[in-house]
Amino acid sequence: MWGRKSQLKYSFHSTTSSSLAHIKLFVEQTTTIKQTSKVYNGRSPRTRSRILTVDSSLPNTICHRCCRFSHLLGNSGVVTGKNLVKVLEYAKTHGFAIPAFNCTSSSTVIAALEGAREAKAPVMIQVSQGGAAFFAGKGVKNGNQEASIAGATAAAMFVRQVLKSIAPTYGVPVIMHSDHCAKKLLPWFDGMLKADEEYFKVHQEPLFSSHMLDLSEESKEENIEICCKYFERMAKIDLWLEMEIGITGGEEDGVNNENVDNAALYTQPEDIWDVYAAFSKISPWFSIAAAFGNVHGVYKVGNVTLQPELLGKHQAYCKAKLKTDDPRPLYLVFHGGSGSSKQEIATALENGVVKNYFESKKEYLKTQVGNPDGADAPNKKYYDPRVWVREGEKTMVKRVIEACQDLKNVNVL
Repeated sequence: MWGRKSQLKYSFHSTTSSSLAHIKLFVEQTTTIKQTSKVYNGRSPRTRSRILTVDSSLPNTICHRCCRFSHLLGNSGVVTGKNLVKVLEYAKTHGFAIPAFNCTSSSTVIAALEGAREAKAPVMIQVSQGGAAFFAGKGVKNGNQEASIAGATAAAMFVRQVLKSIAPTYGVPVIMHSDHCAKKLLPWFDGMLKADEEYFKVHQEPLFSSHMLDLSEESKEENIEICCKYFERMAKIDLWLEMEIGITGGEEDGVNNENVDNAALYTQPEDIWDVYAAFSKISPWFSIAAAFGNVHGVYKVGNVTLQPELLGKHQAYCKAKLKTDDPRPLYLVFHGGSGSSKQEIATALENGVVKNYFESKKEYLKTQVGNPDGADAPNKKYYDPRVWVREGEKTMVKRVIEACQDLKNVNVL
């Protein structure tokens, strides 16, 4: 196809005129964009069309699905605001998702970055409330979430410093995220948000890329009300919000939903629409973790009853409500990936999942290295912590690469 001009028509749904920035994901030096639709202001949904005239005489020019993230962002590092939107829109449009890994130490951060580099893929590094406290040190008191706040902000600063100092070494876009925050943990969220606001004053971007509020155990009305309260504050500093509606079963990092009513594991389309309708009045920068039978923990494939096709019903329901041509107007999140078959993951991707959460299996796969010759025959290569920490990193790197492969998130950089 090289050596000729080709025209590609691309339509997408947007809830605000600022989302026109998404079109930049197709921009390269040899590409010209002819805008054929009027630019609308306000928040009402519009469908916009663009004609992309692509110079196909060069092998690396943009051509339908041949785009690269390097053209999308121009650099690597922590992505926030409009750059984050570009990454997620690109993922949704091209049918892949970004793996998210809870990191509890500098070692796990490095392993996630190394795996992403090997897969040539963007990655999400996230901290949980418990993991953040561990990052700060188990000897630090956490009665008022001070350890979790300090650990989360320290982790975010560490990631930024690593990428700033040795960015060419990793060369991947990174989404810095905080994981499940239940109602009882809101003081932790408050502390992180304060750190974001302070960072924004100096750098014109937040410290984190995004945060998650998990108020799924509360009533739908209270869930939406509290989320909107925080979302209004977050929108002012270009933060993305992930929320959960419907409960993820199982147990993960101190969050235990092993005995919840089975019906709560499946979110209804009407609930998704209520979230969308409320949030879109504030900002289009949000994603929804809808429950479709997800369970946290380590399970064999087949032991978990997932219904990822429900995500397609959510998309169709909101599409009809919005009267848009976009078949997938929602950014969706897949929690509780353990026990999922590759086909279930593929179905989730087809239905607009842009993030998949990996935690338990990552921990389970860390290799435990002992001293095989016994306590009376010390061998430093076995008990030196650098050895067994690195062994753990290597197995995590393999898991990161495997996750990227499952999510069709390989060689996109």
